[in-house]
Amino acid sequence: MTDQEWMRLALREAREALAAGEVPVGAVLVKDGRLLAVGRNRREAGGDPTAHAELEALRAGAEALGDWRLRGCTLYVTLEPCPMCAGALVVSQLDRCVFGAADPQKGCCGSVYDLPADPALGGRCRWTAGVLEAECRALLDGFFRARRAASAPG
Repeated sequence: MTDQEWMRLALREAREALAAGEVPVGAVLVKDGRLLAVGRNRREAGGDPTAHAELEALRAGAEALGDWRLRGCTLYVTLEPCPMCAGALVVSQLDRCVFGAADPQKGCCGSVYDLPADPALGGRCRWTAGVLEAECRALLDGFFRARRAASAPG
């Protein structure tokens, strides 16, 4: 499958997050052309600040492999990883991260900072930005637009 096809699966997970009232971010973890794990935001449901889509997918992938080292794996995620998630990419020894929409406020795969490439941390996780960016961005923008409208004084 292509990067775009894997990202479509991540978008499916993001839509599931949206349906559950979460910020619509989804992720899929792939190794050797095989789907290992999926994840989506679950912070609201679990009251867990670390329940980001990326971490959900990385945890499930490590369990599926029986190893915390995710060498040879690629993570597809609809939004650029935050500092916490970008750090997880590094410590899990992930080979590659592919994301859709950049996050100019918190993104740590090139927008605010390039944590995976920091030589002090090993700098081994490559990343690719902008895969199905318009679709990923539209889902997020729609969610936040609806949230703002719901909280506006009426």
